[in-house]
Amino acid sequence: MDPAVGGRRRAALSKQARYWFDNTLAGGAAALIGWLAVACLVIVVPASAVLVWTDDRAPDDRWAKAAAVWRSVGQTLRLGGEAGSPLRVALSVLLALVALFYVSTLVSLITAAITEKLLALRRGHSTVLEEGHTVVLGWSDQIFTVVAEIAEANTNQGRRAIVVLADRDKTDMEEELRTEAGDTGGTRIICRNGRPTDPVALERVSPATADVVLVLPRDEPDEDAEIVKNLLSLRAVIDDDCRARILAVVRDSRYRLAATLAAGPGAFVLEIDDITARLVAQCARQPGLSLVYQELLDFAGDEFYVVDAPAQAGRTYGEAQTAYVTSTVVGIVRADGALRLHPTPDARLCADDRLVVIAEDDDTTVEAHEPAAVDTSVIVSRPPTVVRPERMLLLGWNRRARRIVRHLSDHVAPGSVLHVVADGEELTAAEAGAAVPQASAGLTVELRRGDPALPETVNALDVATYDGVIVLGPDRGTCGGAPDDRTLVTLLLLRDLERTSGSPVAVVTEMTDDRNTAIAPVGPGADFIVSGKLVGLLMSQISQNWHLAELFEELLAPGGNTIQLRPAGHYVRAGCTASFATVVESASRRGECAIGYRSRDRATTGPDYGVRVNPRKTDVRRWNGNDDVIVITRL
Repeated sequence: MDPAVGGRRRAALSKQARYWFDNTLAGGAAALIGWLAVACLVIVVPASAVLVWTDDRAPDDRWAKAAAVWRSVGQTLRLGGEAGSPLRVALSVLLALVALFYVSTLVSLITAAITEKLLALRRGHSTVLEEGHTVVLGWSDQIFTVVAEIAEANTNQGRRAIVVLADRDKTDMEEELRTEAGDTGGTRIICRNGRPTDPVALERVSPATADVVLVLPRDEPDEDAEIVKNLLSLRAVIDDDCRARILAVVRDSRYRLAATLAAGPGAFVLEIDDITARLVAQCARQPGLSLVYQELLDFAGDEFYVVDAPAQAGRTYGEAQTAYVTSTVVGIVRADGALRLHPTPDARLCADDRLVVIAEDDDTTVEAHEPAAVDTSVIVSRPPTVVRPERMLLLGWNRRARRIVRHLSDHVAPGSVLHVVADGEELTAAEAGAAVPQASAGLTVELRRGDPALPETVNALDVATYDGVIVLGPDRGTCGGAPDDRTLVTLLLLRDLERTSGSPVAVVTEMTDDRNTAIAPVGPGADFIVSGKLVGLLMSQISQNWHLAELFEELLAPGGNTIQLRPAGHYVRAGCTASFATVVESASRRGECAIGYRSRDRATTGPDYGVRVNPRKTDVRRWNGNDDVIVITRL
């Protein structure tokens, strides 16, 4: 026979044998058990025979050796192994099979129970037994900032816990938080699976024993109704006298009242679209302001604290401002809980009042032995206010654009112009102009059709003639991709136009993902308003100190105290050398509270880009004419 033909025949037989074997395995559990028994016998019977035939003590009789082989096989396979009459052998095998069935069933039940328990733990369906923890309801881009910032705030508070409830896989949540939030130190992260609108799922995270409950916003304002439902479900599982404080975020102002009513008394609801729009409008007129808010909102540097100050009882607010060298006093919390941000200097402090300060930590506010020296000879009088019309440029349009236009119109001088360059069938000149309140005659809005992501649109603009440029991305889900993608293209075109013209452009950019700011083609120290990170920072700050909710609401509300950048030459003589205490005194004389400065000479140098919040009052430096003083003042 031809060897090649024989080889092909053997290969065909091998394939048929494998096919037959696979079909028998497909027969189910009975076939698997049968093949397992055959495989065991193929190994056990020959091995037992060798053991018996090689044993010097084995009987000489062949049937006796066979019985010994049977006993060895039976003991190995736990089949009894009794020798004797066929009935005796059959009964021993039957009893062994019953015992084997019982034991294997018991083991399988125990294994199934353990597996079910492990699966339940992996699914995140077990109840959290914690007290004083932070509960985060929902999953959005803000969660990574919230977890990272709260963990940073807990570094000196021992072991704390953050419990996350979201309708996602528990393992996936834990992995993403480890990757995006980084090392959380002694703060434990506990994830549970479930819908935050389900009271049964809410019970798993023990909100009644939590210190604070944070309800994260949804991606779209149309989904704010679900936030209201989350809050209603939360109120269904906790009592009115529960210790937990509730902080929620909505995007649309139409849902803020409903969310506040659903959350119950003592809760606080942030409206993030309006806060974002207000900051964009402020930063467009004051380049560098976003860096100040970044410093005040994160826990990495100096931030707001509320501290006890019994030694200041009976003194005035002005005297308290000069009593601390390493902290900046910016307000008072009265005994009834009412917060007064930057009151008048003659406001008297009572015994149970507390101070609102900017400090490195809440335990670093220590009264100095003597106030820092003030050089009154370099203090200058307030220069006359010069009001001039402004020219602003808005590239792009989204749901927050109308609010941005409205906030700009509240503060610009009469005769100011805002040019809007945007594309989209839904945007009309009437809609752009309708964003300006009828009572405001200060701002005129002009619309030019064009796509800000196209070179011909941007190159046709005389960008150097504008006092400020605002770049907005489209709303999520309306552009066929991430909103920041088109924003980055517009910034790239502006950067090229700036390079070819040689004229710097003051640009403030709204983004949704903070990771994109690292690759944005803009100059160092540029202004970014990242809505997702902003709400995460605000929620983290308020969760650690509930009084800050009222403070930030006033800072970001129209008509109240706000943070401003003012030329240093308005406070001290340009080119002079003086302590920061001198600047604080000069600002206090005109009803303002100086909290820091920005050195324009270092405006392009990281990581602070010239911004210094809460410097020591004893720090002495040369005040240049292009420096800015950061003040809290009422417009």
